[in-house]
Amino acid sequence: MKQSSKASWRLEAALAALALLFFLTATARAQAPAAPPQPPVHFTTAEVLQQSPAHPLPVTETVDAAALQGTWVPATLPLIFNTGGGAPGLRTTWVRVRLDAVRETRGPLEFYMMQWFAPGLLAVYADGHLVYRSPGSPVWNLFRHPSVKVPLGKGVDSRPPATILIRVDWVPTRIAAVSSFYVGEAQAVVQMAERRSLWIDQIPFMFSAGFVLVGIFALGVWVFRRQYPGHLIFFISIFSMTRRWHFQLGIERLPVSDAWFAWLTLNALVWQVIATHFLLEFLHGRRRPRVSRVLLGLGVTLSLLTLPFNLLSLPVLLSVRSMAQFAAILLALFVAVTGVWHSWRARSSDASLLAWAFMFSFVCGVIDYVALLRLTDAERFFLTPYSALLYSLTIIYLMFRRYVRVMSEIETLNVTLEARAKVREAELAESYARLREIEHRQTLSDERTRLMQDMHDGLGSSLTSALRVVENRGGDADLREVLKSCIDDLKLTIDSMEPVEADLLLLLATLRYRLGPRLKSAGITLRWEVVDVPRLDWLDPRTSLHILRIVQEAFSNILKHTQATEIRVATGADAEQVWVSITDNGPGFDPEEARLRGGRGLDNQRRRAAELNGEVRWEFSGVGTRLLLLLPRHRSPTASVAQATTPSVP
Repeated sequence: MKQSSKASWRLEAALAALALLFFLTATARAQAPAAPPQPPVHFTTAEVLQQSPAHPLPVTETVDAAALQGTWVPATLPLIFNTGGGAPGLRTTWVRVRLDAVRETRGPLEFYMMQWFAPGLLAVYADGHLVYRSPGSPVWNLFRHPSVKVPLGKGVDSRPPATILIRVDWVPTRIAAVSSFYVGEAQAVVQMAERRSLWIDQIPFMFSAGFVLVGIFALGVWVFRRQYPGHLIFFISIFSMTRRWHFQLGIERLPVSDAWFAWLTLNALVWQVIATHFLLEFLHGRRRPRVSRVLLGLGVTLSLLTLPFNLLSLPVLLSVRSMAQFAAILLALFVAVTGVWHSWRARSSDASLLAWAFMFSFVCGVIDYVALLRLTDAERFFLTPYSALLYSLTIIYLMFRRYVRVMSEIETLNVTLEARAKVREAELAESYARLREIEHRQTLSDERTRLMQDMHDGLGSSLTSALRVVENRGGDADLREVLKSCIDDLKLTIDSMEPVEADLLLLLATLRYRLGPRLKSAGITLRWEVVDVPRLDWLDPRTSLHILRIVQEAFSNILKHTQATEIRVATGADAEQVWVSITDNGPGFDPEEARLRGGRGLDNQRRRAAELNGEVRWEFSGVGTRLLLLLPRHRSPTASVAQATTPSVP
């Protein structure tokens, strides 16, 4: 029993180990990288047979190379066909290649011919069986330069064909050629074909389609802003795409005849050149209306002359197209040269960039045109798609640079407008503050006028009436003087409320007007030696009243306490202060002695001067007394001229 269990356990372990080994082996095989495909075989030798049939031969499903009439001649691929010999008209060329190099290969194979040129058709036979027939037309195949990629075997164990037979039907008015070809495993051939197609077909086509989208965008901008050349960019993009249809599209996708296809591609080139001329004129700004009208006339003439209504035969169509292409080349040469010249003279970087890009495109187009006329390399890359790509990118770059430039100008304009708005805002704020100040002053002025009117009509009228009553009744002379002083004080108070606009002389002139009659009645002569002094920006009704009271007190002291017969009033100023000098010709007095006797007038004058951050000084001698009132030119709360030196007063 134990031995049976032990044997069963060993059998189960062995089966599990075998299952695990099988699983790991299968997993390793699944994860192992596939072997890289073998590089395709490049075939460069062939045999060629030329025929000149009286009429086009049909393309049959099978063909026997041994039954073809003519002599097979060894040749090297790529092959350029000989146009000499034989009757004029259609030619048929047979190219036979033996595939001995891939005879032992098993599995699906691919045949890949890089390109071929012929104003005609092409067919490919594998061991006499038709495997490919060109879907295009003679004119399309002449300018399309299509590649050929067809499978040669489908099964895993299928054998490759022994021979490849290529048939080319062509018209000898233009050179025809076929390139060498490759045969190999499908994966390797497809990768090779896709790489070549990417650079020759797909990249130019993508950029061409993108350029058309940019042109549509530019046209939309032009609809709203007519100063922008968006319509020219749109037409250039459409014409550029149309003239390269034979590089980018299959003829089965283009439902037009050979004649109209040739007319469209040719005239697209002509009108692209004319549109470029107008775009260059817009960029460099050197307009030439007469030249522009001539170019438009030539474009219309070429478009009408090449209309394909009567061009029914292929040779005539190709001949007319060749002549029209030569005319288009001359037109493009003129636009390129004049564009470069005028862009240089106008010092326009945008126009120069476009002109040189167009010149480069023109040179590449001429090189390709000459290469097609006198073909020497059937496997060459053509420059026209890439030069057109550079030309398109140049226009897109100019649009981008113009957009960036406009955005920079807008930003600069916004900054300028913002600065101007701030300045204007500050001006408006200042104007508003001035208006409020004017309104405030007007309110104060109206209130002062009202108070002055009330004081004049009320208290002033009462004092005047009391004075007349006293005079009419022969009252006490002292009482009359008191009433006159009250009236003078009232008038000074009213005068202090008048706006003086920081003008000290105007304030003193008002005092002179008020006190002049009283001095004259007292027999005192007033000598007015006042000169211009700077404006005092701190002068207001309150400070004006202080000045008037100080000067009034000086005149009152002269009238009461001196026997003066003359009073001289003078003004002056220096860099720090303004002064008012009042001098009489009386016997003079000592201010300190007068203050000790209990007089309050001098103390009041000192107090009022101190309120103004100024000072009152007295100078006396045997021939009179001088009062000097010193006032600051710019008054501040802490400023004082108490320690200032006495100015030189004459």
